[in-house]
Amino acid sequence: MTKGQKAMRIFLAPLLALALLIAVGPSVHAYEIEEVAGGLEHPWSVAFLPDGGFLVTERPGRLRQVSASGEVSPPLEGVPQVFAQGQGGLFEVALAPDFAETGALFISHAYGTDGENGTALMRARLEGGRLVGGETVFRATPKRGAHHFGGRLAFLDDGSLLLTLGDGFAYRENAQNRTDHLGAIVRLFPDGSAPSDNPFAGAFAGEEGARPEIWTFGHRNVQAISVDQSTGRVWTAEHGPRGGDELDIIEPGGNYGWPLVTDGVDYSGARISPWGLERSADFGLVPPVHVWTPSIAPAGMALYDGDAFPQWRGSLFIAALAGKAVHRLILDGAKVTGEEVLFSELDARIRDVRAGPDGLIYLLTDSPEGRILRLAPADR
Repeated sequence: MTKGQKAMRIFLAPLLALALLIAVGPSVHAYEIEEVAGGLEHPWSVAFLPDGGFLVTERPGRLRQVSASGEVSPPLEGVPQVFAQGQGGLFEVALAPDFAETGALFISHAYGTDGENGTALMRARLEGGRLVGGETVFRATPKRGAHHFGGRLAFLDDGSLLLTLGDGFAYRENAQNRTDHLGAIVRLFPDGSAPSDNPFAGAFAGEEGARPEIWTFGHRNVQAISVDQSTGRVWTAEHGPRGGDELDIIEPGGNYGWPLVTDGVDYSGARISPWGLERSADFGLVPPVHVWTPSIAPAGMALYDGDAFPQWRGSLFIAALAGKAVHRLILDGAKVTGEEVLFSELDARIRDVRAGPDGLIYLLTDSPEGRILRLAPADR
């Protein structure tokens, strides 16, 4: 174990193991948790570099490089100016599929001022420990306020990428409006242009003024996305209000119902909709695959396909902020057949969860002294 790392071994007691086996099947692993790096201010996203190191974003507006041994760099130059108020800030860093050859990466972030802000996407290259050639390739429709920005990124096999967006909190009805980007997931080419086969682009528009970048709509605040490379299936998780967090499979052109149907209530306790999510299909909306009430506040997501934890292979891992845990969802194709709550012993808000190229699982804790944590089999 490298200097400065801290490990704790967690072994499930026989009685607890039996309870989990009954609930979710024979998938219990003994694991250890190691601290890779600490002292990060509200880390939001982590990406794996080819040399075994990491790039990690800090929500106030810093991007840092972390070596494989856990050494944290000073803030990298070339990061875009961000709107860092409320839930705004620097969000995801995602390496382009050809990063090893080109050094290209993408960064999502909040832009603007309290009077007019939104989510933006920047493309740049990592060279010599700094970002160069930075270019903003997309800006979502601006709004007021400092909440619900989305900000997660995922690449598709055809070279396009998906960017999740929020409804702006005070603009929830706009999630049903395809003439702006609020409450949508957009699909873009790397230069920020809209593919012509997007469901509301060109000949597919079907609505005057529809934004051609929109891939799906009717979302509240999607902060988790993962693509199953074996099937092409796109999974997302989004925040409900007080209840009604949901797991979805993304279908191009789909309407995911917010705020027409929801299992949640407003923060005041008032009802938002007379219909719950089980009525989605009745109204031609895409129903969720899984729902959490009360809310767990889903934040990041990984589909695990590594070898280190063979009994977890094929599971979705979803970070939970309010739940202070990671929820492992056992899948049978497009269905959830079991759920296991993990890592609650950390007593930490988990912002991101990733499956590393080494087959291990990595977590980001969301705090002023956030950490990168690594999970490994206890008997390795």
